[in-house]
Amino acid sequence: MSFKDNLLKKIKIDQLSRKVLASIGTAESGLKIDKDTMRSLLEMSPYQYQKERDLDLYIQKGDGERSRILVLDNELPIYDTTVEDVLIRKSPYTKEMLSIKNIVKILKDSDVKISRKEASLESVQKQSIDTLDLTYNAADIEAIAKEGANSLENGYFDGILESLSLLADLLGYQPPPKAFRIRHHEIFGALTEKQSGEFVYGPAAVLSRIDNLLVMFEGTMSSLDKGKIALFQKIAQGEEKTPIEGAEVFQYLKGAVIKQAQS
Repeated sequence: MSFKDNLLKKIKIDQLSRKVLASIGTAESGLKIDKDTMRSLLEMSPYQYQKERDLDLYIQKGDGERSRILVLDNELPIYDTTVEDVLIRKSPYTKEMLSIKNIVKILKDSDVKISRKEASLESVQKQSIDTLDLTYNAADIEAIAKEGANSLENGYFDGILESLSLLADLLGYQPPPKAFRIRHHEIFGALTEKQSGEFVYGPAAVLSRIDNLLVMFEGTMSSLDKGKIALFQKIAQGEEKTPIEGAEVFQYLKGAVIKQAQS
């Protein structure tokens, strides 16, 4: 696959991971893991699906008899053992429970369980991304910026958003916290969270879903600075001018990506 295709796949993996993460909670929270989204993520990973008894298993074969086995349930455990061992621990037949050795396995799985919940999700996400070739050169970035500018000229929103998402991902830009969100706008920016709970956001690229207005907010703003946030909103909605807008946003992001790669 091309660099662009691999990067789009990486972005999809990250999106699925964020959605699954939002569904993970404590036993007291009552939250249930988003299994459908997790399945979609696992389909993009090195794990292979296998149905055993009442369990949905995802298996990554090892060099020996043991494998890395994820059980798709609300705990998302990953085991380093055999399928047969997981079945005894997670879905034993009555006759298997008559063995003292098996009872010990059922009651205690810390000897083979290597992760659960968030840690398992992070592991699958990382392994999925590691399968992708994300090396690129200046020509790749130029092509993405050009496609974005062409889409903007033709009023093709999905094309604009795709190019914007690709360049933003390379820069580590993230969707905004609640304080900086604007209805009907797609926003990508640099995000820093301080120990106090304050967020600092920017630079940020903003695309309007209403009229395809694309602008660049070059500065930074604190989640505590209502005045700066108000200015950001005016720039995003075209009520305040900014030096970088339209196709120039793609040139700005392209230059930032290339500069980052050279540093």
